[in-house]
Amino acid sequence: MTNSNHEFWSRAGEEFQQNLAKSWGQAMQTFQTMDLGGILPGAEKAATPLSFSQEKLKAIQAAYLEEATALWNHGLEAKHDIKDRRFSSDAWTGNPMAAFTAGAYLLNAKTMMGLAEAVEADEHTQNKIKFAVEQWVAASAPSNFLAFNAEAQKKAIETKGESLAKGIQNLLHDMQQGHVSMTDESKFVVGENVATTEGAVVFENEYFQLIEYKPLTAKVYEKPFLLIPPCINKFYILDLQPNNSFIRYAVSQGHRTFVVSWRNPDESMAQKSWDDYIENAAIKAIAQVQEITGAKQINALGFCVGGTILSNALAVLAARGEKPVASATFLTTLIDFTDTGVLDVFIDENFVKFREMQMGQGGLLKGQDLASTFSFLRPNDLVWNYVVGNYLKGESPPPFDLLYWNSDSTNLPGPFYAWYLRNTYLENKFVTPGAVTVCGEKIDLGKVNMPVYIYGSREDHIVPIGGAYASTQHLPGKKRFVMGASGHIAGVINPPAANKRSHWLREDGKFPATAQEWIAGATELPGSWWTDWSDWLKTHAGKQIAAPKHYGKDAKSKTIEPAPGRYVKARA
Repeated sequence: MTNSNHEFWSRAGEEFQQNLAKSWGQAMQTFQTMDLGGILPGAEKAATPLSFSQEKLKAIQAAYLEEATALWNHGLEAKHDIKDRRFSSDAWTGNPMAAFTAGAYLLNAKTMMGLAEAVEADEHTQNKIKFAVEQWVAASAPSNFLAFNAEAQKKAIETKGESLAKGIQNLLHDMQQGHVSMTDESKFVVGENVATTEGAVVFENEYFQLIEYKPLTAKVYEKPFLLIPPCINKFYILDLQPNNSFIRYAVSQGHRTFVVSWRNPDESMAQKSWDDYIENAAIKAIAQVQEITGAKQINALGFCVGGTILSNALAVLAARGEKPVASATFLTTLIDFTDTGVLDVFIDENFVKFREMQMGQGGLLKGQDLASTFSFLRPNDLVWNYVVGNYLKGESPPPFDLLYWNSDSTNLPGPFYAWYLRNTYLENKFVTPGAVTVCGEKIDLGKVNMPVYIYGSREDHIVPIGGAYASTQHLPGKKRFVMGASGHIAGVINPPAANKRSHWLREDGKFPATAQEWIAGATELPGSWWTDWSDWLKTHAGKQIAAPKHYGKDAKSKTIEPAPGRYVKARA
């Protein structure tokens, strides 16, 4: 570095340090007067400025000034070590200006999140502020803008502009399809290379198709097995590929297996309610499996919202003095909505009232709206990562079955959705006996007395492990709780053959008040939880009988169409 350059950098450094305190004060003033009504779901305008823990504030300020000064002094070094994968390529770390830009952004992001943590407010308000700041921080990353993204600029030069042209093509394609591409959707066709387990549709009504799968064993258990997936998604998350299909696994274990394939609602279903789905879908599916198989009792499984629906159906049946289900499995299911994780930021009285006025008496919640909400729960991974790759770098995402399913969204009837929001996330009525009426019956989970298998994923951001575990405190039957590694989907779709991840069990039969207390006494076991669940289910499945050689009730029964059926193929 020449003397003139050194003098210039020194003077600039002095000015930089002088401006730090001024910048800090301006940032604090902006943060304290933040308009919560403008950035937070369901929030009204902040009536008073935000208040902070002064102890935390001093620590954040001191750390900011120290780290900002170090960043400036480090600014001219030829090589930087940046841990964040958005800025880890040589295009960023080997370019002093780009590296400084990334470092400054990361410091500001860290400081902003620290300020959010330092706000003195009730937990709900604090969570909303943290969520809003996280969205702002993720969206403002320099990697999201071509003018600052050193990696995208380098690629544009190397490809002589071809990457930019391809990025524009990708953008126009995604605008036409209505969502950001997370995978090469052209590589997948439902029924051809996803949802391929052999079976047939044996019943349908306006809510669902019932699929029966062809046995893979010479004998099956006498109690058939019904899976109820979430109605906010397509069922084939449970049947992606033969090597990771939960449905195929269940069939291979000797269970005569049936699956509810929900209809993707259109305007003809705009008036349908929660009661409609419980009576005419969940309870109807249970009855149809009984009728087809001749079994007095069946085993049932509910996944996510499918589990919430199953719990309500079982409570309604119990109130009617009926017990057609011998055992129930609940996968990443909320029944007690005390711990709802990050989704809590969206739910308050104002938001629910708005949704009730908007669609409580009729209408549809568009699938893409719901999909966008879930994507922004992990904005860097599920939104901006693809914006940068697809549009700035002109890359095409590789084919990935899970992300194809994730992009295949479904609609929801407005009255169903509005009722669900109020009675679960907002008022948490299911856990109070008699607090809510479904299908003309007072819901009392204390009457759902049967063996249950409850699974929760340790890193689940949609159904937190505490929320999944809370079901153990309300269901009176003999229980088995299992915690798996990873998140909402990857934790569930974990076939034994992959030999991935761990699961945790506690064999002393104790179910303390909280998940953390349960975990403290649990043992970690390598690999999938599927084998543990299969061993458990077999003890409730009855004796083995010859596998049926036909679909439906008897040899004369006619099927409607081959699996996976046409309902699952309807796009939102």
